Amino acid sequence: MSAPLIIDCMQGSPAWCAARAGRLTGSVASAILATLKTGGEPAARRDLRTQLALERITGGPIAEDSYTNADMARGTALEPAARAAYEQRSGALVRQVGFLQHPELLAGCSPDGLIDDDGLLEIKCPRPANHLRLIRAGTVPSEHLAQITHNLWIAGADWCDYVSYCPLFPAPLDLIVIRVLASSLDLAAYELAARLFLGEVDAEVAAINRLLTERRDQ
Repeated sequence: MSAPLIIDCMQGSPAWCAARAGRLTGSVASAILATLKTGGEPAARRDLRTQLALERITGGPIAEDSYTNADMARGTALEPAARAAYEQRSGALVRQVGFLQHPELLAGCSPDGLIDDDGLLEIKCPRPANHLRLIRAGTVPSEHLAQITHNLWIAGADWCDYVSYCPLFPAPLDLIVIRVLASSLDLAAYELAARLFLGEVDAEVAAINRLLTERRDQ
């Protein structure tokens, strides 16, 4: 795959929202892999397909994409401190970017940083209990692994440092770093799942456009 197109903008800005609209991103990657024991389609997957289809038709992000909660607000507020702590302790220089667009598909990602020519940074600022659980487990939570997989696929990077930061813990337990190697993930299987889902979004766009045409012709 060719290198992704880098969109230089501030994450959360109108330009960033416009760049993401209608594209499969890392923050929702887990939804396309979700399954039900009954064999049906999970609501999260169905809702995402409809959301992306509407964003493509209308040309911009829809209201659902603006949802925030206390955990997300805390993560946004603490992210700069987490990035600075990571740079200080690792000696790495983190380059901030807005959005990386896949060169061919309507997909992309917003990593929390690029490191050298082969690494990514993904920062989480969880509640203290969740941070402690991560310290004890020493592995990336399953709900975040899909996002890392997606981001590595888009960026073509070799690894991603997953950072959990909670300043309520004394150093060095306030910052935990787990490196995920691209070679340890089945990126080919993920790409196949992503392409299949994007094909479903294309079909949904066509179906909604047919409904629009029918109603306008009535």
